[in-house]
Order: sequence, then structure tokens, then C-alpha cells
Amino acid sequence: MQYLRLLLFPFSILYEIIILLRNRAYNTGIFPSKKYKIPVICIGNLAVGGAGKSPMAEYIIRLLQHQKKVAVLSRGYGRKTKGFRLVQKDDTPQEAGDEPLQFRQKFSNITVAVSEKRVVGIDVLEHSHDVIILDDAYQHRAVKAGFNILLFDYTRLNEPFLVFPAGNFREPFSGRKRANVIVITKTPEHVSAEEQARIVKRIKPYPYQAVFFSYLDYGNLAGVYAEWIPGEIALSALDSQTEVFLITGIANPAPLAQKLKSFGVELHHYDYPDHYPFTKKNIAKLVSDFAASNKNNKIIITTEKDAQRLRKPELEELLKTLPVYYLPVTAKIHEPDAGRFNHLIEDYVS
Repeated sequence: MQYLRLLLFPFSILYEIIILLRNRAYNTGIFPSKKYKIPVICIGNLAVGGAGKSPMAEYIIRLLQHQKKVAVLSRGYGRKTKGFRLVQKDDTPQEAGDEPLQFRQKFSNITVAVSEKRVVGIDVLEHSHDVIILDDAYQHRAVKAGFNILLFDYTRLNEPFLVFPAGNFREPFSGRKRANVIVITKTPEHVSAEEQARIVKRIKPYPYQAVFFSYLDYGNLAGVYAEWIPGEIALSALDSQTEVFLITGIANPAPLAQKLKSFGVELHHYDYPDHYPFTKKNIAKLVSDFAASNKNNKIIITTEKDAQRLRKPELEELLKTLPVYYLPVTAKIHEPDAGRFNHLIEDYVS
């Protein structure tokens, strides 16, 4: 892998120069960047893939939904539709994207919309809402958000901070300067002061940037097809006698796999790329392997985002009689800093 990085490094230099010129064009006004009177909160990351943007977006939603009229605007990655679209509860991932559909189904008192051009989406939403949350829009410079939350995945902090193709960054590390707040996500539930100091040294925040640490709090397992399998299962019910068939299509499933392994389960992981559109062939293989197991205590587990894509009728037909559950997660800010983080958000919005 190191040799491959060395071979690709010249291309990364070229890519970095292009992105730096692009950012400078936005910074100097050569490229237009629209600013709005309505509070706009942008959540994003420098690296490609998952850094916990959806749990963080849900954290902000929960914080503000009873105080303000909230709209969440996303590109709607993976959808087949084009242009601006208000997401409905009965939409499919092909119509709205899996993450926007997840937001729509979980929060009934907010607006969820998708638009590949965020300016178009904000122009539609701004007059009827108090705050707009932009999901995964840190590199979308056509909008000048009033408050930027930049996420770094704790599990990937030891990787080199290089741009494509030698690294996995979408833009140079210097792009972090646009952030108001930096959040280190997916940390262990307990992080020592020494470890936090090491991470801050690695991230090198600017003096005006507050740094927070968050972890994922796992809920109870819930049935993907609730009409067939109602109720929930406590995660603590898993043990060494449990055989788990885990199917994921997310960028970094390692923390989830590690969490399940911590209960001593026998784990079989069907790992697909982020936003992967599961096929009948994929699921037929999973079902066949599940049926071949002799264990009495066995279960199929997926993520909440992946559950959206498993609800396609042809996949439901294969899975509906099996114990298929998703594991919901929520982001938690490490104490004693949660109140300070919340105050920064609320203060900006008000």
C-alpha cells in the first residue's frame, strides 16, 4: 500500500493544486458563494466516506426541532431523480437517497429535501424555515454556510492526510480552516485527557476553533420489516452463543463490527461499498448462508441507513420471514463538553 501511495503521490499533488485554486477562487469571489440571512449549518468532512455525518445531523435535529422550524437539505446520494425534491415518508431510496429518507422517517416535525444544487434548495426553503442543516456539504462552496461543523473519524486519524488518489481526502488538510467547530467522531466511550491532547495536536485546530469529542451510542435492535417482526431486542442479549450475519453498505463499518464482536458473537460480515444498491443475488447468498447455519440462536443485522435499501419489495420477499434487524446509533458529545457544544449551536441559530 505504501508503494502504491508513492506511485500515486504526483497525481495527488496535481489534484491538490486544482482544489487549492478552486478554493482560492471562492475565497476571492471569482466563483460566487451565496450567503443567506437564515442560519445555515453545514456538516461535513475532509475525507471521503463516513465520518458520522448522519448521526451528527440527527444530533443537531434533536437539539433544535422543538425550538425552530428545521429543514435538512442533502444532495440525496444514489437517488435516480434530479433537481429539488421534498422527501416523503413513502419515498424509496431511488427517489430520495437512503440518508434523507432515514431523516424523513425518524423526524415527523421537520422538512427534508434533496437538491444536487444546494443554492436551489435553500432558495426554496429559506422563507418557510428558521434554520437549514446541510448534510455533507463542506466542499459545496457555492453556499457560504454561517456555521461549519467539520468531522474527523477517530478510527482513521492515523492515516496520512493526503488528497486523492494517494490518500482519501477530498481537499487539502488546510481546508479545515473554514470550520467553526471540529468534532472527533466514533471515539471510545471513555477517552483520556492525554489521548484527547494527542488528537488535538494531530488535528492542529486554529485558535478560533473549538474541538469536541463524540462517540456512538447504540440502541436496541429493531425489526427492518416491523410488520413481520415487531418489537425490539436489547443489544446486550447478544452473546457467545449468537451467530450474527452482518450486512453493510457504509463507508466504514469497522466500529460496528467491533461493537458486535465485543459481545463474543460469531460474526459473518457481508461488506459492500457505501450506498451500495443491494441486489437479489446478494441477498439470496445471505439467505442461503443463514439457512445453512445449524445454530439455534442466529440473527441478521444491518445499519439503519442500509435498512432503507433492504426494503425494496424484491428484497423484502426474500427476507421477511427471517430475523432481520437494524441497529440504530446516536451521536453523543463527551461530557463535560456537551452543554458547551449545544450552546454554540443554539447561540448561532438564535
